[in-house]
Amino acid sequence: MSIRSYVPDLCDVVHLHPARVGELRAALIGEDEVIDLAETFRALGDPTRVRILDALSHGELCVCDLAALVRMSESAVSHQLRVLRNLRIVKPRREGRMVFYALDDRHIITLFRQGLRHVQEGSGQRAQRRAR
Repeated sequence: MSIRSYVPDLCDVVHLHPARVGELRAALIGEDEVIDLAETFRALGDPTRVRILDALSHGELCVCDLAALVRMSESAVSHQLRVLRNLRIVKPRREGRMVFYALDDRHIITLFRQGLRHVQEGSGQRAQRRAR
């Protein structure tokens, strides 16, 4: 049995466009950027970190407040913040002995909100299909 019987969307005719492939290859992001972007999405793929980002999307918070909001120990929250800080997703601000965390920049806020909008739209569409 051929692979075509398992994968119906394969091209019937293989026709490579070398010029187009060359143009696109030159336009693709570099290997270092691919790895960094994958790491960012991997970090955003953790439910605990998503909860922390949700809280921080409303403004800066200290570890104590974050721990109370996400119902975790301060130590566990600090560990997650360290991961997010190393990826430049959150940034610390020291005020005396207190450290406050916020989302690093507008890109992170935009990425978070667009991802949330995507999920919410998908949830609404699934609910509509179930209602039919």
